[in-house]
Amino acid sequence: MNLSRHPETLDRLAALYALGSMRGATRRRFESMAREQPVVRAAALVWQSRLAGITELQTESVPEPQVWTRINNLVQADLETRRMRKARVAPTPLAADQQAPGGWFANLALWRGLAVAGVLASTVVWITSSNLRAQLGEQLASAGQQLEQVRAELSAKPQLAYVAVLSDDKSNASMLVTFDPAKRTLSLQRVGQFQEGADKSLQLWALPPAGGPRSLGVLGEERIVRLSATEGDITSVPTLAISLEPKGGVPGAGGPTGPVLFKGALIQNAL
Repeated sequence: MNLSRHPETLDRLAALYALGSMRGATRRRFESMAREQPVVRAAALVWQSRLAGITELQTESVPEPQVWTRINNLVQADLETRRMRKARVAPTPLAADQQAPGGWFANLALWRGLAVAGVLASTVVWITSSNLRAQLGEQLASAGQQLEQVRAELSAKPQLAYVAVLSDDKSNASMLVTFDPAKRTLSLQRVGQFQEGADKSLQLWALPPAGGPRSLGVLGEERIVRLSATEGDITSVPTLAISLEPKGGVPGAGGPTGPVLFKGALIQNAL
């Protein structure tokens, strides 16, 4: 099935894949199609970039002190219950001729055994409680380190405010474009097989609703190209296009001089 002929179906499937709702054989089939069809791969990348910033919207949640108090109370109650069970273990009854005068209540060996059991139970409770507190402290320290690491990764992660998939006249995706306003960077990733000749260059253009095309830069031959741009260059631009120009590109004021190879809508990534 050629999903490029069914853009609405492709968009829904790419969204399910990025959300993780697609599972089993269906997910494996979609991944196989993404490897074979660049337009499917580009649609999945677009949805993954749209959903990548969801974690940044989550606020930090710190447990209240009462939570740790309840946890400690439950642990202590469990330890006390175990100690009482051990203390209630009945000793082996003595034979009739071995019982001390006065019956079991006056049996000195019985009371000594209970005293030793109580000391042992108290020691076990103290050691277990100390170990639990030490383990809890280690887990809290590890969780704090992981939280700081996640924060650092989120801070370093590009914030993709705009996304565009540029396709040729046959709707084959050829270029994935993203804009990071924090770094003022346009990133262009080739997802198709097109490669310009040695005497030619690809040039990126903004097509505003009013006025002529505006040059955003000339692409190199790398698989991923980054161009400097401000948010003012991108705001209110509905469409981007790439033309084939002489080596080094042409002045931006005159617009494209060569054929426009790829074009696509610029979508604001508002999550």
